[in-house]
Amino acid sequence: MNEKKTVDFGFAEVPWEEKVRRVKGVFDSVADKYDLMNDVMSFGIHRLWKRFTVETAGVRPGMRVLDLAGGTGDLARALARRVAPTGEVVLADINENMVQVGRRRLVDAGVAQWVDFTIANAEQLPFADGVFDRVTIAFGLRNVTDKAAALREMRRVLRPGGQALILEFSQVEGELLRKAYDFYSFHILPRMGRLIADDEASYRYLAESIRRHPDQETLKAMMLEAGFDRAEYTNMNQGIVALHRGWVF
Repeated sequence: MNEKKTVDFGFAEVPWEEKVRRVKGVFDSVADKYDLMNDVMSFGIHRLWKRFTVETAGVRPGMRVLDLAGGTGDLARALARRVAPTGEVVLADINENMVQVGRRRLVDAGVAQWVDFTIANAEQLPFADGVFDRVTIAFGLRNVTDKAAALREMRRVLRPGGQALILEFSQVEGELLRKAYDFYSFHILPRMGRLIADDEASYRYLAESIRRHPDQETLKAMMLEAGFDRAEYTNMNQGIVALHRGWVF
């Protein structure tokens, strides 16, 4: 008798097909307070990480960019200003509530005319081969059930000369910082989630999902295995976050 395939959901193991539903539930719950919580739990530093990602991407007018797990539109807003007036950003997310929040924010920011919004699973992208100059994903890859499939899809939709940029929490450097970070993640962060978003469980999952995500070298190897011709990463804040880049030649 074959064992049922499972995958991590935080520290728990759940049936493979169950993770998508659970992740959608988490982000349905936090969508309206997502940006506020990002500011509070990172002390605003997430904005610097995202700015570095956008600047590193080297996006120019006329380019076509796919922002995966684009959520509430932080990256898409900055990218849209760079591709204007002749380019396009496609903001894709599996969660409809997050996309709706993102649409409202980008309309308010005056950049929605350069953004297309779509509901899409990163593992099965509804786009032809080689149609994007850049693919970005910020703090979304760890929530994907089949990360290897998502990486292959990112590679598939990139044109020659294109890049994928993956901004994600990663492996912290240094024992002292790791202990402090663990205390913050598992004792402070869930309480903040309860007080600000009335949702302790979702933020406990977010802390757990970071620990289950591949470390820097593992993710780099996964990118090369997925078909990228070159991959490298840059650590930020001693590895709390890493920006991985993959090139298509």
